[in-house]
Amino acid sequence: MSKVLNSDVELLPPCGGQEKAYSILLTPQAIRFVADMVLEFNSKVDQILRERKQRKLEVDATNARPDFRTDTLHIQQGSWTVDPVPKCLVNRHVDLGDVSPANIEHFTTSLQSSAQGIQTDFDDGHCPTWRTQIGGLYNVYRAVHNQIPGVPSIEHAPILMLRPRAWNMEEPNMMVNGVVVPGPLFDFALLMYHNAKILLDKGCGPFFYLSKIEGYREARLWDKIFTWAEVKLGLPLGCVKATVLIENVLAAFEMHEILYELRKHSAGLNCGLWDYSASFVNKFGHRPDFVLPDRHKYVNMERHFLKSYLALTIKTCHQRGCTATGGMSALLLPSKKGLEYNAAVEKACRAKLSEIKAGVDGFMVYDIGLLQPMQQLWAKFAPSPNQLAILRSDVNVQAKDLLLMPSGGVTLSGLKTNIAVGILFIDSWLIGRGHFPHSGSVEDSATAEISRSQVWQWIRHGTCLEDSKRPVTRRLVIDLIQAFLADNKPTSSSDSHRRLRVSANIFLELVTRKDFPEFITTYMNSNISFRAANHLDFANLTPVSSNL
Repeated sequence: MSKVLNSDVELLPPCGGQEKAYSILLTPQAIRFVADMVLEFNSKVDQILRERKQRKLEVDATNARPDFRTDTLHIQQGSWTVDPVPKCLVNRHVDLGDVSPANIEHFTTSLQSSAQGIQTDFDDGHCPTWRTQIGGLYNVYRAVHNQIPGVPSIEHAPILMLRPRAWNMEEPNMMVNGVVVPGPLFDFALLMYHNAKILLDKGCGPFFYLSKIEGYREARLWDKIFTWAEVKLGLPLGCVKATVLIENVLAAFEMHEILYELRKHSAGLNCGLWDYSASFVNKFGHRPDFVLPDRHKYVNMERHFLKSYLALTIKTCHQRGCTATGGMSALLLPSKKGLEYNAAVEKACRAKLSEIKAGVDGFMVYDIGLLQPMQQLWAKFAPSPNQLAILRSDVNVQAKDLLLMPSGGVTLSGLKTNIAVGILFIDSWLIGRGHFPHSGSVEDSATAEISRSQVWQWIRHGTCLEDSKRPVTRRLVIDLIQAFLADNKPTSSSDSHRRLRVSANIFLELVTRKDFPEFITTYMNSNISFRAANHLDFANLTPVSSNL
């Protein structure tokens, strides 16, 4: 077993056909860089995760409601601002979201598009098998090194907004000193090591999205990681810029503090509708006063708790001199233009126009066909590069505004859709795919998260259906799962049908557990069916070569 700065490192060998990518990415020097980062920060990541658990235990024990901090008033009331961003980040009007670089066709088309940026995703829209991790990292490398045919040089392409995995995810295919490597450290280290200098020289990076941060201490850790990487690679301090996704209710109470911790590295904040909504179930789902109604009918950005959260994000960011961006339109346009196509575009534009009028500086779409209509929307209603001048002095959001659950119940249609999305997401992961189309929208881990969270919560509280007054029970959910399986028998192969049944069983286990599993992605990453389907096996880990 080889040593990397007095550490033992083991790696899974490459998947078939990925030997070239593996040899380019995982050089002895790159492995050393990853291992050094892990040695420096792994214990701090563990501490963050322990603090999350402790905070959750305290909330459960006391039934306390979160509030704005009183020990950081000097930060909340101070006159500081974040450092200026490079010119290429001044205009954040329309990014493409959920672009997994492991899908080379989608990634290539995105690089050829007119988007301002690409959420280059190793998180919500990506499934982290060993094959997709190596493939995705290699495709980013190829894009930055101008090796993808038909794609412009990286300085002329949309900005890469690289999104590593969140803190809850591990990379089971690499171990340092017998401990599995945190997924975000693996992703960030290799993205920085192979691409940061070129992106900096070209004036278009290195830039990141940070997922699922729950408070300012987690932002502080990322800031330390950024600084460490900049020093190690000989880069200017502060050259890394990151947009934090506020997709957890606890983080919404610490936005000033999060920006303050990242003030040398900040590219603003982003609103994530479904992960944010699911976090209410995650943190308070056992309480009847936090039952979230049917998301399809009653949960949208016009609801008071979400409208307040968006307004507070805009006000906070603009006060601190950085951009506030809205969430992603997951709409998929019809394949042919016509009345239905035009109606879909109009619907998407209408929803995003309300965000523009609220003062956001940009947002994301999934469908590339929405880029032009959205950019025309910006040109018509807010033609300047950003809306930082809109300070939203009218906004005075209190804790009660962020915690007010919308009224409404549960529809049978909404329950069926949540079940379908949850099962199909798991099924998608079992074939190594992070997102999938369903009923005219793209679904990913964020929508799977809210879907399975709601079903768990409705069973837990026996929430009644609006039409029949029948309570949501385990028996009802089983019946609806069986009906879903009967209606969705794959015709291609018996293997597909068996996989769908396995997915349904995993979903049922998720929504009927006594304790709420915190993240569906963490649950799946350790699930034996997922590991078997994607050849993830600790027994196959081998020491890296001894020439390190």
